[in-house]
Amino acid sequence: MRRVVITGRGVVSAFGIGVEGFWAGLAKGRCAIGPIANFPTDRLTVKIAGEVPGFDPAAHFDTRRIGLMDRVSQFAVVASREAVAQSGLSFADDVGTRTATIIGTGVGGMIAVDDSYKKLYGENGQRVHPFTIPRFMANAPTSHITMEHGLTGPAYTIASACASATHAIGHAYQLVRAGVVEAAVTGGAESCITFGTMKGWEAMRVMSAECCRPFSRNRNGMVLGEGAAVFVLESLESAHARGADILAEVIGIGMSADARDITAPDVKGAARAISAALACARLNPEDVQYVNAHGTGTAANDATETRAIHQAFGFHARRLAVSSSKSMFGHALGAAGALELLATVEALRHGVVPPTVNFGDPDPECDLDYVPDTARDQNIRVALSNSFAFGGLNGVLAVAKI
Repeated sequence: MRRVVITGRGVVSAFGIGVEGFWAGLAKGRCAIGPIANFPTDRLTVKIAGEVPGFDPAAHFDTRRIGLMDRVSQFAVVASREAVAQSGLSFADDVGTRTATIIGTGVGGMIAVDDSYKKLYGENGQRVHPFTIPRFMANAPTSHITMEHGLTGPAYTIASACASATHAIGHAYQLVRAGVVEAAVTGGAESCITFGTMKGWEAMRVMSAECCRPFSRNRNGMVLGEGAAVFVLESLESAHARGADILAEVIGIGMSADARDITAPDVKGAARAISAALACARLNPEDVQYVNAHGTGTAANDATETRAIHQAFGFHARRLAVSSSKSMFGHALGAAGALELLATVEALRHGVVPPTVNFGDPDPECDLDYVPDTARDQNIRVALSNSFAFGGLNGVLAVAKI
């Protein structure tokens, strides 16, 4: 089994386009959640989200390509450009054939779906956009990335709700580690902040109309986000051979299914995924310094995740720094695991733990060190990124400084 490293990363998020702005926002503890700007909110109860600000497709794509792409695919391609450029990896000759493309998304092109339904049901239209299907299919972000970079190796999309991107990156890691491919372009993308989607989430009564305050006593729900984060993975040997800048090493993946409830989280399932990641990475609990939590800000998730961390780490749980990046850029659903892995990798690289902002009074059921409100300087050698999805599908990635 080969060692697998990250040599490129790119991002589109509520902090804007690019890793530099993304990390600056996290390190400063800046909340990028704000009023929804892309459509009228007069019929919504929840009027806030972590939208990507001022994204102009025409600045990144020609008119023909824009017609073929939903916003989710646009995010994915823009993030992949930054990641591939940074990696310096050329896909010429047969390298593209030996590179996998694996992207996670929860629902695909929901803006295309929402627009088509508005025309059909709201306006009594007879026709929709001719590329409605190519726009909304869940594999579209993956397909557009392959075409952007000439990647002709294994390519597919993973959809496992909030764990989609984590599972995608984990699968890419496994393929590179086993030598099935030489490299992988992987991550997650999501853009489903639409009127219809917001109404669906409102109906579940798990949304906050104020802000996202994970692990606090007065937390009252999650806030939707959007964006994409993409990574280039390759073997350590390959990276060394071409003199690539190595950002971090992926050292383990843990996955599990709760097999209990479609929405309620389960302590045992989450703990199994954490323990599986530790076992895959051959880590002892005390080897880990930081956990980027799933941390949605809902009553059930945060208390359950806290208990799962206690169960998996034992006495070491109270020595961990734990924080939720969703407090700053929202819950990006299928892209969440990729955005949060990027936050985790940057924490390793900079020796800074990003905070959990909007933190109010401590909750007795959430009794870990959540790094409230202000980032913390800390030497981090090993960290985990947790993703626990609706449907009881769990994924945890382990990364290390190299």
